This record gives sequence, C-alpha cells and structure tokens, in this order.
Amino acid sequence: MTPTAPAAARTVTVPATRAQSATGRAAAGVRTGFPIQYVGVSWDGPRRGGAIRLHHEETGAGAWQPLTAGCAGGPDQARPAAPERNGHGATALIAADGAVGYDLRLPDGATGLRSTALDTTAGPVRTASVAATAPTTLAGAEYLPRAAWGCDESKRFKNGVENSPAKYYPLQTLTVHHTDTPNADADPAATVRAIYQYHAVTLDWGDIGYHFLIDEAGRIYEGRWSGEDGAPAYDANGKVVTAFHTAGFNSGNLGIALLGTLNGQEPTAQARQSLTRLLALAARTHGLDPQARVTYVNPVNGVTKPVDMISGHRDWLATECPGGTMYAALPALRAEVAAEPAV
Repeated sequence: MTPTAPAAARTVTVPATRAQSATGRAAAGVRTGFPIQYVGVSWDGPRRGGAIRLHHEETGAGAWQPLTAGCAGGPDQARPAAPERNGHGATALIAADGAVGYDLRLPDGATGLRSTALDTTAGPVRTASVAATAPTTLAGAEYLPRAAWGCDESKRFKNGVENSPAKYYPLQTLTVHHTDTPNADADPAATVRAIYQYHAVTLDWGDIGYHFLIDEAGRIYEGRWSGEDGAPAYDANGKVVTAFHTAGFNSGNLGIALLGTLNGQEPTAQARQSLTRLLALAARTHGLDPQARVTYVNPVNGVTKPVDMISGHRDWLATECPGGTMYAALPALRAEVAAEPAV
C-alpha cells in the first residue's frame, strides 16, 4: 500500500491555523480578530436541543441554527466505556463562512461547554517540506501526504510530549465516514486542517481521527500519523495504526472519511471511485473479504461486535454518519470493492 516513491524535497507555503478557544460561560459568546471558517464545539449531556448563531462583520448576528452533535469518536480505553460515554460527550464542527464571532445555546441539562474558533485560510504563512513529486498517487488516485495538505506536526504534541503515541494492530475491518462538512468545498485542504486542529487539539485526541480522507475531486489525504518506516496508515510490518474514528472500536479498524455531507446527496463519481479503490487495496493487501460478515475484537479491551467487513460509522455507534445516502449505498460498494481489479 505504498504511494509512488518520493523524490527530493521542496518547500511549500500554507496558512498557519489560527484558533481561539474558550470554556464554560465564556465559550457561549465569542468574538475573534480573524475570519472563522469553522467552530468546533463539545459538551457533556444531551446531543440535541442546542443552537448556534454566527456574527458577520457587515450583517451582524444571523439566525439561530440547530446545534446537532456530529460523529462519535475518540480514543479507545483500556476498560470499555458505557456507550453514551464513548467520545466523552457530544461534539460538533460547524462551518462559519468567515464569521467574526458566534453565540451558543446548550441543550437543557448540558454542561462542560468548550468551543474553538478556527481559521485555516487567512493566517500567517508557514513553510513545510514536501516531496518534489507531491501530490503522488495511491490506489490510482491523487494522494496528498500530511505535509502536502499543510499538517503542522507540532499539534500532535502537548507540553513537548506526543499526546497519542502510535500503536499498531492487525487490520480487521474497514469503516466508511463522512465529515458532515459543506459540499462543493472550494478549499478541501483547509477543511482537513480544520478537522485536524479540532480533533488533535480541541478534543485532545492528539491527531486527526481518520486514516484517510477523500475530497469531491477524488483526492486522497493522509490522515492519522503512522510513523516514518511504513506505508500511510501502517507500520513496516503492515499493522494499522490506531486512530480515533469509532470510539471504543478503533484498534485494528481502518477509517476512511468522505469530505462533505451525504445525507441526501451521493458522493461524487470521483470520490466514490477513490473510496472503492482504497478499500480494495486495503482488503487485497491484508487478505480481507469485502463482502464478509465478521466479529470484530478490540485488542485493547476485548470488546466484540459483529459487523460487515466494510461498515458505516453508524454500525458501531449512535450517529448519522456516513449519511443516509452513503449508508444506503454500502451494499453496492462492497460488491464493487470485491470486483475491483488490482491497480
């Protein structure tokens, strides 16, 4: 599962991510000195019943919009958590379209509000070193390693220590997600940077929760850091690095997220093709039957769950992910993956 071999390095420039975080009462009314692309919110308690109102410089306060919790993720625990505690509460990532502030209302009975305003497009320029050939190819699709989409590796560390050191286990199963972010995204790399900051720092997971992300053009983005001596998502022995996409069921479970919201919309043909090829490559490389029904066993805590080899996030946890339209397409996707020729 190795992308095209890199050549000499070159330097690229990307906007540094700006973030302004707050907790408790201060998190309910935030104003920033920069345009906000996304607002990351987390709280403890009911998942529904909250609201957000964005403030724009020229038009002032907008209408209140429902604040609905998104996908349940987070690290695996040595002891199984109760289902309602997987992911440590409710989380949401809301597109803000350049707002300069926001107000939040929590659901009745909710506590522990935390919010972060994120700017991933207009911050000061930072430089990164990438392979001269980047983007390369993976599974026949354009592939961006972490440096090429502007990943700031320092965000994996807290107080100088790696927040979530990589752990590796044999691959057992494959899970499909959507990011529940806007469709027709004009800057998907900026969205990936926002998800990374939100997962790694705001939610304190130490890294982005997915192994791979795919945009509407079919480009594949490397997700969770997996070391320097193996293919993306794997170590040199072919074991998959543990990510944070299905809290309680992560270890040995490869997570691929389609950028966008797929509740009433199909993925683009390019995204669907890249997803099919990437799933087929993983299944073929590791000897997995894409159409099998299996019993997943978490090597960290012994939790078991019967699932399809290629599942949707909602098969694991209470969530709408990967969207109603994408979830309905999974049976056909499994057949397509099984029939996919080697690339």
